[in-house]
Amino acid sequence: MAISVGDTMPEATLVTMTDEGPTPIDLKGFLAGKKVILFGVPGAFTPTCHGNHLPGFLSNFEALKEKGVDAIAVVSVNDPFVMQQWETASGGTGKISYLADGAAQFTKMIGMDIDLSDFGMGVRSSRYSMLIDDGVVKTLNVEDSPKDASKSGAAAMLESL
Repeated sequence: MAISVGDTMPEATLVTMTDEGPTPIDLKGFLAGKKVILFGVPGAFTPTCHGNHLPGFLSNFEALKEKGVDAIAVVSVNDPFVMQQWETASGGTGKISYLADGAAQFTKMIGMDIDLSDFGMGVRSSRYSMLIDDGVVKTLNVEDSPKDASKSGAAAMLESL
């Protein structure tokens, strides 16, 4: 069953890359006491993710912060090495947290998994964005198609704040 507005985010561990290598991130701790935008993408460097969805959050970073957002994070069913390369290539270092969900455990836990095997990608994340306040989902925008990024994009999130 998919996560919904009003739900508390589950206990989960994602991975980010630091100078020490792949580092686990306790999601509950990451979200505690903060307003966080968490958006999910089917894959780093894929056309819509890299050319539309992520750039919108980067270009609207300051406007989102001005609306009270403490942190922005992207999660993808990729390994932390790919996510680190995406962070560097996108220029998002210091703005967005790039969180890897390599085995799709978190993605499945919140019911956002999608099977893209027909496109050679396997199990991936649906495209979504959420506003989470102290661990509770306040806004949830899920796309009908992984090729779309209008409902879950930064402009829609900014408008809802």
